[in-house]
Amino acid sequence: MNRFRIIVAGCGSMSNRWVEYALTRTDAEIVALVDVIPESARAMASKHSMSVPIYTSVEEAITATSANLVFDVTIPATHREITLSSMKLGCDVMGEKPMATAIADAREMVAAASSSGRIYSVMQNRRYNERIRRFRNIISSGVIGEVGIVKADFFLGPHFGGFRELMENPLILDMAIHTFDQARFIAGTDAVSVYAHEFNPAGSWYKGNAATTCIFEFSNGAVFTYTGSWCAEGAPTSWESDWRVVGSKGTAMWDGEHEPYAETVANPDGKDLLHVFNRSQPAFSWKGQEGHAGCLDEMFSALIESRPAETDSGDNIKTVEMVFAAIESARTGKKILF
Repeated sequence: MNRFRIIVAGCGSMSNRWVEYALTRTDAEIVALVDVIPESARAMASKHSMSVPIYTSVEEAITATSANLVFDVTIPATHREITLSSMKLGCDVMGEKPMATAIADAREMVAAASSSGRIYSVMQNRRYNERIRRFRNIISSGVIGEVGIVKADFFLGPHFGGFRELMENPLILDMAIHTFDQARFIAGTDAVSVYAHEFNPAGSWYKGNAATTCIFEFSNGAVFTYTGSWCAEGAPTSWESDWRVVGSKGTAMWDGEHEPYAETVANPDGKDLLHVFNRSQPAFSWKGQEGHAGCLDEMFSALIESRPAETDSGDNIKTVEMVFAAIESARTGKKILF
């Protein structure tokens, strides 16, 4: 019998990667699909040649199939209900970000995982990229010294349609959450305060605010600034953002696509107005899968090894707190302390 009996909750396009991944594992089987629109679940089953029962209720599906793991790939507004119900019925949960649409709900979900002894891990696929891991290694190696400034720029104009274009805070809640999590990952520290300005630029096709500038203070004294727009046509950045990290000995750069590098002072005792710099790309090897597959590899390994995943909800709540604190700051016009 396979160890992991999986229910996939939410059968929209986003769930395809989750289903495709599960079908590659020899220790897992998908035992049911759940969607409030049964036609979506039937289309998913047909697309992946699966003969599994279809339900409109996660609770009913778990009870009928003796599942032990739920993939929550539903819209953010339903994450709390599905996660809490699944854990109450004895299932571990792997879910899409954001954890919830309110910080109180996210904290309740983390507390429920802790009290129930269940594992709840969150998809943060943008950590699973060879170049971002190289970039983090440059910084953690100490080659640029003590980090003082972290800067990320994000400018894209995707025309999604659907729920994102109706969200109140589409950029911060659905996309900047990735960059905030990457900043924590890269800098190896957590935010303690934020001041944010959120707005909807001319020409935006989003109902809510599709652009923002945020200034975070980290616990080590470094400052992280994020400026982004989801309705920026022309000269796009990478989906991974365009990064600059300034340390006491130099600067690390990554454009989100090409190899990251560091520039450090070549003549520290020089008397010139501006120093000369050496460029380097410190050796680093990472052999993991990228994107969703890499994050799912880590989440499954953590379950097998009975340990928290890198993106366990107990850690990911720190990213979620950045998101909702930024939204609160933008709403009130005040600096928010965590």
